[in-house]
Amino acid sequence: MIEFCECGRKLKMRRGCLTSGKMADNKGFTPDGLESLSSAPPAENPPPYTNAMNDFNSKANLTEKELSLTDDPYHPFEHRDPNGASAGGALAHLLKSSLGTGILAMPMAFHNAGLAFGMAMTLIVGFLCTHCVHILVKTSHDICRDAKVSALGFAETAQKVFEYGPKGMRPYSNFAKQFVDIGLMATYYAAACVYIVFIATSFHDVINYDLKINWDVRIYIALTVIPCLLIGQIRDLKWLVPFSMMANIFIVVTFAITLYYMFDEPLVYSDKPLIAKAAHIPLFFATVIFAMEGIGVVMPVENSMRKPQQFLGCPGVLNIAMVTVVSLYAIIGFFGYVRFGDQVRGSITLNLPEGAWLGDTAKLLMAVAILFTFGLQFYVPNEILWRKINHKFSPEKHNITQILLRSGIILLSGGVAAAIPNLEPFISLVGAVFFSLLGIFVPSFVETVYLWPDRLGVCKWKLVKNIFLGVFSILALVAGAVASINEIIEMYSGDD
Repeated sequence: MIEFCECGRKLKMRRGCLTSGKMADNKGFTPDGLESLSSAPPAENPPPYTNAMNDFNSKANLTEKELSLTDDPYHPFEHRDPNGASAGGALAHLLKSSLGTGILAMPMAFHNAGLAFGMAMTLIVGFLCTHCVHILVKTSHDICRDAKVSALGFAETAQKVFEYGPKGMRPYSNFAKQFVDIGLMATYYAAACVYIVFIATSFHDVINYDLKINWDVRIYIALTVIPCLLIGQIRDLKWLVPFSMMANIFIVVTFAITLYYMFDEPLVYSDKPLIAKAAHIPLFFATVIFAMEGIGVVMPVENSMRKPQQFLGCPGVLNIAMVTVVSLYAIIGFFGYVRFGDQVRGSITLNLPEGAWLGDTAKLLMAVAILFTFGLQFYVPNEILWRKINHKFSPEKHNITQILLRSGIILLSGGVAAAIPNLEPFISLVGAVFFSLLGIFVPSFVETVYLWPDRLGVCKWKLVKNIFLGVFSILALVAGAVASINEIIEMYSGDD
């Protein structure tokens, strides 16, 4: 699902004026482990960019204001890599990252919502997720212009918004960066557990039925960990490209087979509720947020573009991608639930006929596709983690340390998957906790900090809007997590 990583991105920096030692030297924008291009010490309190002309309390600040009036404005887009990705390439990457296990879980989401409520709220949640991505990218563009750097990742954007924001928020700039980094790592590692469960469950259903054996799914989880240990050791993205290409082909074939089975019989609508029980609604929101949120890949894709101004706007890469994704999710979710009803499972491929060669082919192809994508999924959090801890090990031990670290994390992921070998509550739990925070809460909070206090619109409508988004994300987190954990407890306690 994920093909990009924030690590390895080269940031082109333009050194700011060092008058009176007050201007920031942009050291915060260099990747961890790299030396800053500037030898000047970092500023403790970067100059605020809001209402700057109203503050003439010091001669140093006055000098900076005068320079800011005479210097040409900084345009970050002009400093991007001219050989970067095209708008079409960026669109393909966003679509690829969104069309995976999430779309296969949409029929289960509709099961927890009902036909009418599920359709309406899928469109609304899709709009909210798109808006949150939009404000994150827009804020990143603005802070790049203010800080005079060409591009920033998700965590770096949060850091610099706090660092250049209101004085009360500046001490928390490093916390903001670490919070996002840790959230991204937790999100990808949790998604890796979902991958292992999905792969193992697919092989379990096909092999057990065709060979008339009764192996527990945990045996297949243990077997799945073995190839994951191998593909998880790949540290260069170019070696993962062939796996991604094959995964794309397998996914397309699987979707075609799944659509065939969805419409091979007359669809019955009368026995499907328009609105499901209230207790199941939180699971719907958690699953939909898990399926739609690709917040971790957005900034790497945008940063890779040679013309990032084409990412936002109308139609824009983001809008085209999200309209396509939301439409496909709504269609698959609606008709998948109508076709399989209450029997629908965490992935619709698991509902395909057992023993039928076409259905078995779809299950196995999708399982292999997700296995091939595991390397990309695992690459992102490991690069973030390694960037934070590599300085603690001597260079000659880096190789063996990475091997042991990656192996240990994969084994731990397999252990978590074996403890919760059920896709439905697992997907809901990951979506509720991680994607609610990173996909909705953080972008809305970061935009508020950046615009504070006098750029929040008429009657501070942007503040009201972001408060609503923050409350919605917290409610989705708490309600979804509680419902998912209750299902996991019930499933585990009843498991013999």
